[in-house]
Amino acid sequence: MSEEKTVSKPRQLWDSAVKAVKGGGTEQLIETFTAEMTLVAEGLCEDQNSLRRELAQVRAMAEKLEARADNEQEIWDTTLREHQKDLDQRLDELTRRLSVLESRQAKQEGKQKRDKNLISQLTLLAGIIAGAWVIVTVLNLFR
Repeated sequence: MSEEKTVSKPRQLWDSAVKAVKGGGTEQLIETFTAEMTLVAEGLCEDQNSLRRELAQVRAMAEKLEARADNEQEIWDTTLREHQKDLDQRLDELTRRLSVLESRQAKQEGKQKRDKNLISQLTLLAGIIAGAWVIVTVLNLFR
């Protein structure tokens, strides 16, 4: 028996060392670890699904904003074209009126030149007549 005790003692020592290294409740630890990892994996899956939903919402909102921006851009482009058309019409009208005024001014300048020429000619004619009258009067005095 003493031999059994001696053999049994190293065996017990070995078993307790293996037990210390392995741990007493390895199966329990594995089960706990698996449960916790499953919980973490489920949480990650939930987070991922939540992020996917948020991403879908952000994309939908971005599409709405893009459509709204495109719509507003079209409105601005239309307004700009209308204002440009209005400005072009005003410019055409002003150009036409300026042309009319320039032609009137040219006619008036031509008339003023004719009037000046006429006045010069009438003044010259009046001078000739006055000179002739003076000569006739002087000749009548000498007669």
